[in-house]
Amino acid sequence: MGKRSFSPQAQAVSPGERRCGGTPPRKGTVLSMRMQNDKGEIQISSEVFTTITGAVATRCFGVKGMAARSKKDGLVHLLRSESMAKGVRVIFQEDESVSIELHIIVDNGVNLAAVTTSIQNEVQYEVSKLTGAQVRAVDVYVDSMQIDE
Repeated sequence: MGKRSFSPQAQAVSPGERRCGGTPPRKGTVLSMRMQNDKGEIQISSEVFTTITGAVATRCFGVKGMAARSKKDGLVHLLRSESMAKGVRVIFQEDESVSIELHIIVDNGVNLAAVTTSIQNEVQYEVSKLTGAQVRAVDVYVDSMQIDE
């Protein structure tokens, strides 16, 4: 595709990683992936990755929604559709790939292995297809199960 690099505003969290998503490294810091081709530069914001991931994950069978743990009370909360990116963290790797972590709430009675594998496959495929980025890993954390009466 072309040469890829990371935005100079990106803050390294540990060797080989640049993080974004639920809790940004610093207020006002926007992480992005830059790609260069013969026509110019393409910059993809971290928000694009989190939006794609949240939308794809919540379309999967058995997923009630994205989850976030409250810092105030430590409880897991179901996120509204407009803030589901808070349940996603994107890690930009030095090898120009991305790793994605997402936190979900599932419906009662679903096969957790099947649901999480489906999410991993769908997120990896859609993020790669829509952004051109290589997805190294998709880590899914089931934070809660919602039991409807």
